[in-house]
Amino acid sequence: MLFFGSFNPIHNGHLAIASYFTEFYGMREVWFVITPQNPAKQNENLLGNRERQHLVNLAIGDYPKFRVSDIEFNLPKPNYTINTLVYMEEKFPNKKFSLLIGGDNLETFHKWKNYKLILENYKLYVYKRPGAIIPDLKSFGEKADIEIVDAPMMEISSSFIRKAIKDYKDVRYFMPEKVYKYIKDMRYYL
Repeated sequence: MLFFGSFNPIHNGHLAIASYFTEFYGMREVWFVITPQNPAKQNENLLGNRERQHLVNLAIGDYPKFRVSDIEFNLPKPNYTINTLVYMEEKFPNKKFSLLIGGDNLETFHKWKNYKLILENYKLYVYKRPGAIIPDLKSFGEKADIEIVDAPMMEISSSFIRKAIKDYKDVRYFMPEKVYKYIKDMRYYL
């Protein structure tokens, strides 16, 4: 299962969702695919690619069901999910990938590059997010394999954490201890 995101920074919500899919949905692995820059978003507070990769590595440690992937760092920009999927199929021909996305991403999925091709070839697992409106799944067509998952909801976001850090709030319990300490030591997001 591929979990795309900027992970700016990774937090306990990301880890809880990924863990839900390995422990309750039987996924062998969740790959955290770090996106260099989401073409649909502009974020001046985006840490560098390697800094975010380091934070994800700190967060997942040696947990065998989680992997970090920097595969998008070397692909042409802007990064589009379809391009990454095609590349990953070539690089890992023996793996069958599915995608893990938030309900907010499903709302705008019809705007993704070659979204129909994604829907025809990959299963989408969608976790609900607070405030996200899940569109009628029939609107994606018969070939779309989309499953809405009632994973536990956590009202936590990377943007909330970045703002809290900028406002000098103590957010140590919103992310793994090693991630919090490294962000604090490096003075990220101030």
